[in-house]
Amino acid sequence: MQNHACKWLVVGLLGLGGTATAQTQAAPAQNAASDTQRDANQQQRIDQGLKSGQLNTRQASNLEQREANLDRTEQRDMRNGTMTKAENAQIQHMQNRDSAAIYKDKHDATTGNPNSASSRRLQADVRRNANQEQRLAHGVKSGQLTHREDARMQGRQAHVDHMEHVAGASNGRVGPREQQRIQHADNRDSKRIHRVKHNQAKR
Repeated sequence: MQNHACKWLVVGLLGLGGTATAQTQAAPAQNAASDTQRDANQQQRIDQGLKSGQLNTRQASNLEQREANLDRTEQRDMRNGTMTKAENAQIQHMQNRDSAAIYKDKHDATTGNPNSASSRRLQADVRRNANQEQRLAHGVKSGQLTHREDARMQGRQAHVDHMEHVAGASNGRVGPREQQRIQHADNRDSKRIHRVKHNQAKR
């Protein structure tokens, strides 16, 4: 009888250990997916600010540089395939700070003209950013993207965000040639996202 009880005790402990291991493995993936989803949400808020006139082109372009810095940090922290608690805490701190900056710019006295050609160009570009980040978040959640793959794509997102910053920050205008260059980079990155989401690598 005692042997039978011991057997079930061992089985129970092994089961608990397996559950803990699974939770430990799931946590980094959940953090990465959550961080990437928040990137998409922040980009959507910038796009909404442009559409409503709460943000002008220069403000949105400066916010895009913040997004670029965040994407570079995510690229660095996930490039080895893992994310530590300290790294995730740093990313969340940056996201909180950027969220506050978006709110501040959207509620100050400065307004933009959402119907201007320049604003419409940047609206389209920022909307594309949100869509690309959403695709990455879905890829991480579904296991189609490894952390290393997400890291590489966050580096590409940082490049596009910086291009948008350069296009509109100096004179507050995004011209057709500047948008053409941004769209070219977006098209190339969209193909890369599709390719890495459908390759053989799985998390």
